[in-house]
Amino acid sequence: MTAGDDGAAAFIRAHTAVAAPPLCPEIRLHLATEITPIWQATEETLAAAGLPPPFWAFCWAGGQALARHLLDNPALAAGRRVLDFACGGGVVAIAAARCGGTVLANDVDPFALAATRLNADLNGVALATEGADLVGRADLNHDLILAGDICYEQPLAGRVSDWLRALAGAGATVLIGDPGRAYLRRDGLVELAAYDVPTSLELEDRTVRRTGVWRVTP
Repeated sequence: MTAGDDGAAAFIRAHTAVAAPPLCPEIRLHLATEITPIWQATEETLAAAGLPPPFWAFCWAGGQALARHLLDNPALAAGRRVLDFACGGGVVAIAAARCGGTVLANDVDPFALAATRLNADLNGVALATEGADLVGRADLNHDLILAGDICYEQPLAGRVSDWLRALAGAGATVLIGDPGRAYLRRDGLVELAAYDVPTSLELEDRTVRRTGVWRVTP
């Protein structure tokens, strides 16, 4: 099974249900209803392909806050070339597309991209997807770069933070959605908004996470 064939879409549909994330009720996504079954299914069915855990099956707090901020402030994305980095299931990319952006959704997990395409179809929006590792690339031509909940691991957070800061220095608007992850580097960040995002104890250590939307400065 590969993410580009009908088997990937069938797997996603079989292990998720269509639902709206609590902070963005106008967006529908293929979401896991419980954490254990989807994780077990991934291990049993997809481990041989070397796929990462199915982060795409959950709408994480950082992505929800960032999507909400875009939906409430559509001028941020309207008419702009938008990159949704580490898109997961695509909630941020879909929000940006709804606001009138030309959107590229990027994730190294091919099943995340398959889920993003399914979710985009659910919401009637057009976007492109890209599976390459873009971190470190300086030749991107995007006006707006979005990253939801990317600071959950120290090596990734450090590598990505330096890259996003460089892109901001080159003139892009860079926004991060983060619910207080330990590895978020707050130096050089300007908080634009904050949201109380309902969460599950299966995924987080509390039922509500206060989640910020931050602009990255050079």
